Amino acid sequence: MTAVFAEGGHRGVMVAEVMAGLKLAPGGRYLDATFGGGGHACALLEASAPDGAVLALDRDPAAIAGGRGLENRFAGRLRLSEGPFAQLGTILAEHGWERINGAVFDLGVSSHQLDTAQRGFSFRFDGPLDMRMDQGRQTSTTAAHLVNGLDVRELTQLFFQLGEEPQAKRAARAIVEARARELFTSTRQLATLLQETLSSGRPGLHPATRVFQALRMAVNNELEQLEQGIRSAMEHLAWGGCLAVISFHSLEDRLVKQIFKTASRLPPVEGPMRLLPQDPQALPSYVMMTRKPLTPGAEEVRANPRARSAKLRVIQRRHLDAPGAA
Repeated sequence: MTAVFAEGGHRGVMVAEVMAGLKLAPGGRYLDATFGGGGHACALLEASAPDGAVLALDRDPAAIAGGRGLENRFAGRLRLSEGPFAQLGTILAEHGWERINGAVFDLGVSSHQLDTAQRGFSFRFDGPLDMRMDQGRQTSTTAAHLVNGLDVRELTQLFFQLGEEPQAKRAARAIVEARARELFTSTRQLATLLQETLSSGRPGLHPATRVFQALRMAVNNELEQLEQGIRSAMEHLAWGGCLAVISFHSLEDRLVKQIFKTASRLPPVEGPMRLLPQDPQALPSYVMMTRKPLTPGAEEVRANPRARSAKLRVIQRRHLDAPGAA
């Protein structure tokens, strides 16, 4: 397919592979669960023209505000909705979408979020130690709350589990000692300390990378949100509908793989897919379309280095007339 760009030149990761995996058709209803800069949403709309519709979800109000121009561009075929993955089912119901023909989750932090210092996601810029996707919620926990409030044991556990940081305890101790002199308020404060305290582990990897990842995931409750969102999207898939998920680190990919593998083994049941199977002999309702994750080609990685760690997995709900279909 031809390159599809949103306003501002944004292009989604692995667009061609996602579109091929979703098997789009005119007139279908498609969900972009991570609208971001609109790259995948635009591709969905163009591939399902002239009458396909896309409901795009994002918990970041800035992303939704930035996409209003696309609503006009696609003349009623694009709907934008602000909210986290956990509200996906409710949002679909609000729009009267009982079933969807396909969905895509692009789990990477958007370039706009990383490049906006005030969001506090990146150690490359000096900004407030925030990291909230939904920054407008003033009562929600920030990265500064965690760094300044958790003890050594809690920080160690956080950095090890969500950041897979092998030097988690060293980082935690250094943070607790430093905050006794001055509380952390900025990304530069924390990044500088980590750079002085930790080794990167591999060439080209900043020592703060894994700790910043862990804090962002904890602040936004990302793994729990992801599990709820994927399960909800799968339950709303129409017969033959496909779900594509692009992950960027092992924790996300492991969770997606586990959900897909379990769903593709369980026989169909009445009601939510989490219930135990009623007929052990029945074929599963879902089929894994990617036994191993797809990765970006060399050309895409050269054009967009942030895509280098992307992994794409696709699952399909069986057609109604397939043997054993629910």
